[in-house]
Amino acid sequence: MSRRKTVLDFAKGRGPYVWITAYDYPTARLVDEAGVDGILVGDSLGMVVLGLPNTLGVSIADMVRHTEAVARAKPRAFVVADMPFMSYEPGPETALRNAARLVKAGADGVKLEGGVEYVHIVEKLVKAGIPVMGHVGLTPQRVLTLGGFRMMGRTEEQRKKILEDAKALRDAGVFAVVLEFVPASLAKEVTDSIDVPTICIGSGPHCDGQILVLHDVIGLSEKAPSFAKRYADAASLIKNAVAKYAEEVRKGLFPAKEHYRE
Repeated sequence: MSRRKTVLDFAKGRGPYVWITAYDYPTARLVDEAGVDGILVGDSLGMVVLGLPNTLGVSIADMVRHTEAVARAKPRAFVVADMPFMSYEPGPETALRNAARLVKAGADGVKLEGGVEYVHIVEKLVKAGIPVMGHVGLTPQRVLTLGGFRMMGRTEEQRKKILEDAKALRDAGVFAVVLEFVPASLAKEVTDSIDVPTICIGSGPHCDGQILVLHDVIGLSEKAPSFAKRYADAASLIKNAVAKYAEEVRKGLFPAKEHYRE
């Protein structure tokens, strides 16, 4: 078995890096066996696991519990846990306390959304020895002020802000920056402008890596975003298997003799 990945494995020019989300022990084990480089315990679990309309209802306790579950799979991949809404915004001390909980739960690093306005938070965490992944572009925790989940970076003002944010995060010490749902041309400009890896989600092919939500990839999401690609139809597989089980129970075919002892 190959060694576990560390933050030092994510250097500019060594990609492309493959990231995916996982939220529990079995999916973490499976995606790790599939050979991904990084696993994000995303606050997207609020939507794809807990059935919430957005990520705002996810708590630090939720993130700790799901990070613990992923860590129990002992993945070779690097594990990053999202810092949920209001777990870092109040200030550096709150952020450090919550980031420490995630690291103690098994995360190798944390991710937080936002740019220039949270540089002081990033610096505090990095100084404490916690690897930080940045996240700019569409920032789902700001969905209320953004007016929905929409592409960012379409206006010159937005492009300038996203580029400024990425550079500020780089200077603050992040090891990578997620670029979510921005034009591919902007993603390329950011990627060419900073010396840490960029990880795209819905932002084209020019980043140093890609990340998608697992449920979108395997066909479990009720409504996947337009930029996602489905590689399997797990929803049909599950429904068909459970329907077959129900049919056999009702017909008296299960349990058969090989499934029990007298």
